[in-house]
Amino acid sequence: MSSLTESELFILIWGVLQSLGRTIGFWDIVDILIIAYLIYRILSVMRRTRAGSVIKGIVLILLITVVSFLFNMTVLTYLVRQTLQMGILVLVVLFQPELRKFFEQVGISRLNFLFRKRIKLEHVETAVKSVSAAVGIMAKSKTGAIIVFEREVGLNDYAVTGTKIDADISSELIRNIFMKDSPLHDGALLIRDGRLLAASCMLPLSNSINIGRELGMRHNAAIGISERSDAVVVIVSEQTGSISVAVDGMLKRQLTKDTFELLLRSELMQGNVKEDNHGKR
Repeated sequence: MSSLTESELFILIWGVLQSLGRTIGFWDIVDILIIAYLIYRILSVMRRTRAGSVIKGIVLILLITVVSFLFNMTVLTYLVRQTLQMGILVLVVLFQPELRKFFEQVGISRLNFLFRKRIKLEHVETAVKSVSAAVGIMAKSKTGAIIVFEREVGLNDYAVTGTKIDADISSELIRNIFMKDSPLHDGALLIRDGRLLAASCMLPLSNSINIGRELGMRHNAAIGISERSDAVVVIVSEQTGSISVAVDGMLKRQLTKDTFELLLRSELMQGNVKEDNHGKR
């Protein structure tokens, strides 16, 4: 059999694509993309949790189901069928935290541009410079701190656990809050729209099983709130004075002051800045 020339191969491929185009419509492609995206998000949420191991068990049960059906194993097929009928309810109960996290992440997905709140450039700059200056000093003195920047997801549930401040942001005030003798030094400081919202706030701990043992409660809580929201969280270690930033459940550790400031500015300015009265960016 003679090999195809380049032109014949092109014609063959073009014919196959035309055939697919007649059988697969636009909404079929949209349907496939949506399912692929949902599977990707579910796997992303469960990748670093106990759900990963359970998924392997589910796959094993499905394989047993196929084998029992192919070889007509009546008793085994019956048992597996009963297990699968109860399995959906069991999975909902078992994976309640993961499912909640999945829907929270869907809620803060790309559709947020329709409802995005924006703050002015000068407010972002003031917040970045004030926090950076305070963090630099606290890192040198090994003053522990955790500072949370609220973005699209509201953090009122955590703000009410602390003491309301509602003050203009400043480096001096931040350092005073986290002084060891201050009544507000325990817990997190929340920042909203360039203002200090509340201090001494309690944050949820992370559900991740991959957090290093050397990390303390501050880092654990920072990762926890970043898993449940789109907040940017700044941590200063009380033991080492190192600076870290948690975003989307990921922790970036041992940052220099300059690197930290660049990272913080980059995160806070992502779609969160509007033009000032003179039309400047």
